[in-house]
Order: sequence, then C-alpha cells, then structure tokens
Amino acid sequence: MKNWPLARRKNALHQRARIIQKIRQFFNERGYIEMETPYRIPAPAPESHINAVPSGQWFLHASPELCMKRMLAAGYEKIFQICRCWREGERGSQHIPEFTLLEWYRVRSDYLVLMDECEELIQSLAIEIGLGERVTYRGQRIHLASPWERMTVEEAFRRFTKISAKEALNQDLFDEVMVRDIEPGLGIVNPVILYEYPYERRSLARLKKENPTVAERFELYLGGLEIANAFSELTDVGEQRKVFLSEMETRQSLGREIYPMPEKFLTELEEMPPSAGIALGVDRLVMVLLNATKIDEVVAFTPEEL
Repeated sequence: MKNWPLARRKNALHQRARIIQKIRQFFNERGYIEMETPYRIPAPAPESHINAVPSGQWFLHASPELCMKRMLAAGYEKIFQICRCWREGERGSQHIPEFTLLEWYRVRSDYLVLMDECEELIQSLAIEIGLGERVTYRGQRIHLASPWERMTVEEAFRRFTKISAKEALNQDLFDEVMVRDIEPGLGIVNPVILYEYPYERRSLARLKKENPTVAERFELYLGGLEIANAFSELTDVGEQRKVFLSEMETRQSLGREIYPMPEKFLTELEEMPPSAGIALGVDRLVMVLLNATKIDEVVAFTPEEL
C-alpha cells in the first residue's frame, strides 16, 4: 500500500533538495570547505535549555559547534556543514527531535559579517526556487530585498512590551516575554535581525567591547519564526569555562542531567583566532520558503511515522 503522507510531500522534498544543493553551491563559491564531524560525542555543550540524546556512554550532538570550533583552532579558516542533529523532547509544529542544521564559521570575522552573509544566502535560495524577492508565509508577504531590518533586543522590548529587557531578566520573564510577545511580531514584513542580546543571554558569544552589558549575538527571524542564531565567538577559555559552569548549575537546579565538561574543546579554544559562527535551521527555513504550516510537511519522515 502506498504511503500517502510521504507521497504528498514529493514536491516539497524536491524543492528542499534544490535548496540544499544551492546552499552547498553558495558556500563553495565563497571559498568555504565543507566538513563532516562526528555525530556521537563524549561531552555536549552544557546548555541549560537543551537536553542531549544519549548514545551509549556518549551523546548525539545537538550541534556540530564544538568540533567545528576545534577545527578553527587547528587552522581551518572558512568551514561549513549541513548535518543531522538531535535534541531530546523537542516536538511540535515547528520542532522535531532529529533535524537538519547548517552551520558555518569564518576566522577574522564578527557577527556583522554574518548578518550580511545571511541576507545573501537566503536571497539566493529564494531566487533558486523561483520566489524572487518575496515569499508568502502564514498569509504574510515577506520582502527579502536588502537592507533587512536590524533591531536590538532592548529596542524590541520597547516596541512590543511594557517592560525593559533588564526588568524581564530580573523577574525571570525574559524567555517567556520573548516567545509570547516579541517573536510573533518579528520578520512579518521584512526579515528582522535581532541583535545585542543582554549579557545574561550571551550563550557562547563574546561581549561587546564598547558595551559589555550586551553580547555580539544575533538571531534571524522570518514570519515570526527564528531561523538562525549567530555569534562573534567567545575565545577566552576562562570566561567560557565560567559560562559552562553557570549552565551546569542551572541544569542542576532544574533537576536535569549534568554533562561532562568538554575539556578537549576548552584546551584547544585558546588557539582559536577571532571568529564568527552561525547555526541555521534548514527545516525551518524550508518551511518559510515553501509556505508550510508544519515542519512535518518538509521532512521525509516524522518520528511518529517510523
């Protein structure tokens, strides 16, 4: 008997294949080297909000980030990877536990360079599948022509809420307010690059020299959906260890598993030059470009179908 749900995705999966081929072409033409790093790793980055999937005594990676940064430390200058990643418990209309990430890194660059590269990449993908400079997603026409809107996190709180980012952090409401009040309004008419996250949400980004209360981090939004997360990379080993320890303390307070410290990554981090890196959700980007209502429409199989 024919698998009708899978058969109905035929056009979407053809378009998805074209998009991925164009991604590779984009980076190859810009001098990047495509890499393949292991999917199973002994120690994931200890992030408080991401639960790794166990694989024996090791883990399936939630991102190739740690291995790719070790490659920068070893002398590679411009690298990218399209790979499968896993995050436990993530399932919804926009989430799937096993998903596809595009990550790219370049030395002697910062997050501002990646903002421009994001624009160029997504514009080229839209042209490749015949959309030109406009895409329709959730009934909204999104204009992709440059320049894209760039908005600080503090500005977003002023525009969409009645409290400041600092007040939200002090009341432990930052993430709730972001998801409920801010994200749905981002990228509706034009793509929005949300940048300068507060120090407390710096993740693995370095702090801004001119204003160390914010980090050189941005997220890209299209149609209210987060598509990418980027940093000017933190290369201070001592500071990175503090960040990891803080995340471990948060995980412990939440009753979540404590992961081993990624010592090999920390040992090699001091050799890593000033760099910038970004993770882009391929499934989510395909959703927007193909005007799909659920992530299920743009992947070959959902977990429930296996």
